[in-house]
Amino acid sequence: MTIRILHVSAALAPRLGGPSKVAVELCEALAARGAAVTLFSTDLGEQGRWSPLTATERLDVATDRSSWIGGVERRHFAVRWPSRFAFCPDMARALRDRVHEFDVVHVHSLYQFTTIAACHHARRRGVPYIVRPHGTLDPYLRRRHAIRKAIYDRLVQRHQLDGAAAIHYTSDDELELARPLGIRAPGVVVPLGVNPTEFTDLPPRGSFRARHPHVGDRRLVVFLGRLTPKKGLDLLIRAFALVAAERDDVHLVIAGPDDHGFERTVRGWLETGNLRHHASVTGMLHGAEKLALLADTDVWVLPSYTENFAMAAVEAMACGLPVVVSDRVNIHGEVTRAGAGLVVPCDTPAVAGAITRILDDAGLASSLGAAGRDLVRRRFTWDVAANRLHHVYESLCERTEPLAAAVR
Repeated sequence: MTIRILHVSAALAPRLGGPSKVAVELCEALAARGAAVTLFSTDLGEQGRWSPLTATERLDVATDRSSWIGGVERRHFAVRWPSRFAFCPDMARALRDRVHEFDVVHVHSLYQFTTIAACHHARRRGVPYIVRPHGTLDPYLRRRHAIRKAIYDRLVQRHQLDGAAAIHYTSDDELELARPLGIRAPGVVVPLGVNPTEFTDLPPRGSFRARHPHVGDRRLVVFLGRLTPKKGLDLLIRAFALVAAERDDVHLVIAGPDDHGFERTVRGWLETGNLRHHASVTGMLHGAEKLALLADTDVWVLPSYTENFAMAAVEAMACGLPVVVSDRVNIHGEVTRAGAGLVVPCDTPAVAGAITRILDDAGLASSLGAAGRDLVRRRFTWDVAANRLHHVYESLCERTEPLAAAVR
């Protein structure tokens, strides 16, 4: 039996990084496995705006018809104000009219109109739906706008979570952090993935330095991700300042899209730390330029205060890079068990010490990189994720086995 799956995501904008990429690549992996996959999203080109006076950036996509990309029927709908809430009446009408065509609906993220509409119409038509909260149930994030979220949960969201056929967590830690909420729907843990072939043939080492001659031959300590407070960039910059005070052969590269003007804050920290000539803030890198940076990286660092899955860290490990991640990155346990990186608390000396250890020990750097690449191939590929999710879908449709058995 060919399973018909509808995925619903608020946005597929490249500048949003991981969340958008996940929906696209997961759908294509499921289609390659033989599922009939449709992906609904909006035309948002950014996170959206609350103000009706500020224009919303939109993707250059058709909103009146479907397109077929990578074996997936992809349909974008025009978002309306408030675009920050991904308000999209056209998608709601399409869900009402078409949701009965599918065996399972898979909804990405919370606190969006698209999630409300997808869960509502799936439930009305008796179609099982899965919700991937994308880390939003983490206590760290729930403390932000806590009163607003509590009201929203009580009025709308908790009912929809309890009514889901399953909650899709991407790590054991994410599930455990959400457990105190007492959500009635069963949880399943299915990690996300990458396509390892994307990182097999990296550009020659030195390519990034050639494009950025001011770096010279200094060793690169790299952060690659959205510039947002939760990523621990304040911690990274203080830690790098300690490293740079002891050695002059290092350069910090901070690469990623600006999140609501946070880049200005990051640059201010670099100025305060007298690191202007020892650091580069490049903005978001794509394609060959991103791979060139990864090829030249000596230490890859993610000291986040909270991190649902850390797709960028998985990409770094796929490249065979030694990584340093905080113990708030939800895959830190697997990184530790595999010997694929150094896991540290959110503490400035600890981060600085881990960076220095890798810079000073070529053997350690090599062994961490090799273990990371092996971990990705075993656990964090789209083939693995699609296979496990397909079993979950089959279990929901046929009720032949418990969900826990479906994802072993």
